[in-house]
Amino acid sequence: MADMLVNLYNLPPLIESVELSAGSVRVVRAHPADARRVLRFVEANVAEHWPDESADNWLGETTAALANHPPTVFVAVRERSVVGFACYDATAKGYFGPTGVTTTLQRTGIGRALLLCALHAMRGDGYGYAVIGWPAAEAVGFYEHTVDAWQIPASGPDIYERLINS
Repeated sequence: MADMLVNLYNLPPLIESVELSAGSVRVVRAHPADARRVLRFVEANVAEHWPDESADNWLGETTAALANHPPTVFVAVRERSVVGFACYDATAKGYFGPTGVTTTLQRTGIGRALLLCALHAMRGDGYGYAVIGWPAAEAVGFYEHTVDAWQIPASGPDIYERLINS
């Protein structure tokens, strides 16, 4: 899969909460005191909800994003529980991801809200563009539709080739 690029100058409006029939979901920047809760959410859900992803990789990247000051992780919270997350500046500077929403809440607007919160934060941090590194094939259309992201020709998993297990 090729990397994707997003122009941060023309983002849709920020979304910080999503109303669902079963209550609202709010999106907030992760607090350092919640780091373990966020990591437990990723670890507990990666195999079931994102089976094509590596728990070790996502935990490592999320840990890196949580260590930034301020943390570069946004979480979707419903009834005091994490139901989704989105990171930036985790894999590399200027990169968005990893990100995920539990399967039962996908296609409800939560992923869109997480994406927009992270991308607006990146723009606020001074970035003009964001790289979505090696997105899942099924997510490409979502990124194209939501933020007009486009695939970068001749790009690929080069940044991930430094991984021990690559």
